[in-house]
Amino acid sequence: MTVETFSAADAITITPTAAEHFYQQLQKSKAAALRISLKESGCTGFMYVIDEVESAQSNDIEFTLDNGVQIYMDTTHMAAIHGTVVDYVRDGLNQNLVLNNPNVKESCGCGESFSV
Repeated sequence: MTVETFSAADAITITPTAAEHFYQQLQKSKAAALRISLKESGCTGFMYVIDEVESAQSNDIEFTLDNGVQIYMDTTHMAAIHGTVVDYVRDGLNQNLVLNNPNVKESCGCGESFSV
């Protein structure tokens, strides 16, 4: 059995366009930070949760993006999140956050939930 450890900075990658999107959202809402976590949901297991928050929870790790955005990450599912790339993609009139997670083994048809 092996034990993996992860640092916050290595756990996920947030692209510059996603960082700018997060910055703009926090400016509008006046929230202090973003919290990234997973919750059990859907037909395949988990879904991402990105909340605007005022403070970290007891099991969070934290890091700050180059533009000053504070990110808290739930360590409960760190192995499932590790390696994820968060991007903000514009395609015509559509704009979406896209999370590319190399740990996903299966996702549901609607794309809302996934398993690792």
